Amino acid sequence: MRDEEARVEQTRHVVSRAGSQIHVWLSGPPDGPLIALSHGASMDHRMFDEQLGTLVTAGYRVLTWDIRGHGRSQPIGRVPIDVSDMTDDLVAIVDQLGVVGPICVGGQSLGGYISQEMLLREPDRVTAMVIIGSTCITIPMAWWERWALRSSPWWFVPWPWAHLKRTVALSTALHDNVRTYAEKAIGAMSKKDFLHIWRGVAESMRPKPGYRIEVPLLLTHGKHDRTGNIARTAPAWAARDPHCRYEVIPQASHNANQDNPQYFNRVLLDFLTDHYPVCRA
Repeated sequence: MRDEEARVEQTRHVVSRAGSQIHVWLSGPPDGPLIALSHGASMDHRMFDEQLGTLVTAGYRVLTWDIRGHGRSQPIGRVPIDVSDMTDDLVAIVDQLGVVGPICVGGQSLGGYISQEMLLREPDRVTAMVIIGSTCITIPMAWWERWALRSSPWWFVPWPWAHLKRTVALSTALHDNVRTYAEKAIGAMSKKDFLHIWRGVAESMRPKPGYRIEVPLLLTHGKHDRTGNIARTAPAWAARDPHCRYEVIPQASHNANQDNPQYFNRVLLDFLTDHYPVCRA
C-alpha cells in the first residue's frame, strides 16, 4: 500500500445481518457520487486500498465492505449462503446508510457476481458497473462448464487447508506483495466458511438468453488471469452488451486492480468521468 492510499480517511460502520456483523467502510466526500466495491472470494475490503486515493481525490464517495465470512464480518451467520444473500446484504447496507439514487457498483471475481446480481434484481438502483476478473452470470454456459463449476466445491474438501491457501495466493496475483496480502486475507477465514462461500459461487449462474446489460459497463481482467474461463469468455461478453468498454490490464493476473493499480486506476477514472461524473451529482 502506498502512503497516499494509507492517508485516505475511512469511517467504519457495522450492519447486523443474518447472524453476522458486517463491517463497512466509507471514504470520500459525503455528497460525492457513491461507488460500492465488493471484493473477491477469500479476499476482503483492503483489496481496493490502491483505488481509494484516486477515487476520493476525484470527488467520489467509496463504499467497501467485508462480505459475510470474510475479514471482520464474523461470524458468517446464516448458511447456506449464496450470491443472492450477499446481494441482499449489500442492498441492506446501502439502505441503512441512507443512500439516495442509483449508484455505480463494482467488484472483483465474486464481487463481480454480486454487482451483476444487484443490477439484475434492482435495475433502477444501478447506473454504471465495473467488473474486474469475473464472468458473466447471465450468458448461458456449456453444460460441461456449468457441471465443472457446480462440482468445484467438492474438489476443495480433501485439499489440505494450508496448501489451498498458498495455492489461492499464488494463482491470484503476479506480484509478491499482492500474493502476501491474498494469503493473509484467506488466512482470516476458516476452511468451513471458505467452503460455504464457494458453494454459493458455484450456484451463482443465472442464464438469461437475450438479456443485455443496458447501463455503462467497464469490463476488465488481467492479461495473465488464468482463473476459470474469464479471459476466454470476456470478448463475447463485451460484444454482447451495447455500452461495454473492455480493457485487458497488462502485467496483471486475477487481482488486476492490485497487480497494476496505476494502469487500472487510469482506466477506471476515465470510464467514470465519461459515465458517472462527479459534476452530475
